[in-house]
This record gives sequence, structure tokens and C-alpha cells, in this order.
Amino acid sequence: MSMWQHSAWLGASNMDADTTELLGLDFDHLSTDEVVQECFARPRAAHFAYLVTPNADHLARLRRRPELRRLYEAAWLCVLDSKVVSQTAGWLRLAAPPVATGADITRKLLSNMSPQTVAVIGMSDAVIAGLRRRYPKLTFAHHQPPPQLAYNEIAFRRARDFALQTNARFAFIALGSPLQEALAFDLARQPTATGTGLCIGTALEYCAGTAKRAPSFMRAAGLEWLHRLVRNPGRLWRRYLIDDPPVLWWLLREKFRRSPLGQPLPGSLDAILAPGPYPPPRRAPLQKTQDEQ
Repeated sequence: MSMWQHSAWLGASNMDADTTELLGLDFDHLSTDEVVQECFARPRAAHFAYLVTPNADHLARLRRRPELRRLYEAAWLCVLDSKVVSQTAGWLRLAAPPVATGADITRKLLSNMSPQTVAVIGMSDAVIAGLRRRYPKLTFAHHQPPPQLAYNEIAFRRARDFALQTNARFAFIALGSPLQEALAFDLARQPTATGTGLCIGTALEYCAGTAKRAPSFMRAAGLEWLHRLVRNPGRLWRRYLIDDPPVLWWLLREKFRRSPLGQPLPGSLDAILAPGPYPPPRRAPLQKTQDEQ
């Protein structure tokens, strides 16, 4: 049993995870270490539940596409992955949850896992090779869906079935938002699904060493977005310079409790969000028992 598993076993029963509402989402008031402890404390055979890590980009999209909100409301844990949002909320004297980034959660989880199979949906072969080099005691079962997965129902089901068949204790869903959350949501509706899903975007690239995170001083100052923008301006300029800045204005409006406006979601994700044979998953409770070995 690793130190994280051990601390989860001893300390989880005393952990009181409150939530903080911000921009219409209920964020769990958990630090990175506490999130990792909760993940290790979930019984191996517990029904599938998933973690989401909304950042400013997620929050901006939710204002444009409010029907996606149910993907986050059904999550087992929802933690804030944005220093900028947290700092701005603090300046406005709004209650803000702790920042627990997907990158930090992923790194600590992988570093403290006992030998086991880990499922990864998404990421390139180069990332998986890097993970295998850095975490040799872990077995990475990898599935790379084709592009445009949101519009390919058969490929979407194959990705979902891969997670079901692998039956790993932890499944890292690295497809980008909102697709990764939609896949986790659909998995949680399957009666036989077990384990814990983590919707963590590009976090595995940092763990594999195929991408570099911002220096610690930039992360502490809330400037990790700037580091990413400089390294990949062609892909990220619109997100950081056009799509995300309105979140800061919405935080100001939050003080006046105004209702957001939204637009319908185009594409085949409508089918994923539509009522199906199973009801939407309910928010899973935090598990307070020793992990099953």
C-alpha cells in the first residue's frame, strides 16, 4: 500500500468535503492531495464515477452551451483547474474553491499507484511510450479514437466499450472538453461499469515528458495560460484571447446573481445528452472505506 493509499484509509473518514458554488457549478472544496486520497479510497468494485476539472475554457463553454452542465453535475468530484478564475473571484470577494489542477492530480496519482493496469483513452502513441518509460510498474492499456469522435457514434461506443472491457481501476479520459466529460457521463450510465474515470485533458503529456509545464513561479501567479499560449499560439490564441476572457466579466455579474444565456449544442453530442435507456447518473457519494486490494 502506497503512502497515498495509506493516508486515504486512515484519514478519509474524517474528511469533510464541502462544496462552493461558482458560475453555476458546485465545486468540491478539496486540495490536490485530498482529491488523490479520495480516488485511492474508492473501493475497486464501486460503480463507475468520474472526476471533472473545469477551467476557464470549460466555464466559458458552459455559458454558450448550458445543456453540457449536466455532464459536470453528474460528476463524482468537480474541482477547479484555474488559478485565474480563483484569483479573480478572490479579488471580487466571491467564495472560491481551492485550485486542484488535472496535471497535478494526474502526476500524484500515477506516482503513487501500486502495480496495476491503467486505461488511457486518447493521447498519441508517443505519450503512451513516455508514460511506460516513466512509470514502468504500471501497465497502460491504450485506446486512440479517430478524429471527430463526437460525430462518430460507432467510434464513440468503441471508446466506451474499451473502458468497460479493460475494467481498470483508473481510466484517464484525455479527449478534450466536452467530449471526455460526455464519454465519462455515458460510462456512468452503464450498469456494469466500475472504477474511477478522470477527465484530465492534456495532463498525461506532462507526465510523459512530451510537453513542458510552465515554471512554478508562472503557475503560482496564474500565468500558466500565457506559457501555453506562447508555446502553441496557433491552437490556443482564440481560446485564451477571445473565448475565455468573458469569464472574468461573468464573475463580476455573479455578484448580482444574473442568469446566463446559452445556445444549443450542435452536432451528435445532442444524442449523448438526450434521454436514453438509463437515467442520468446521480452524483456518486465520497467513499469512506479502505480500498479493496
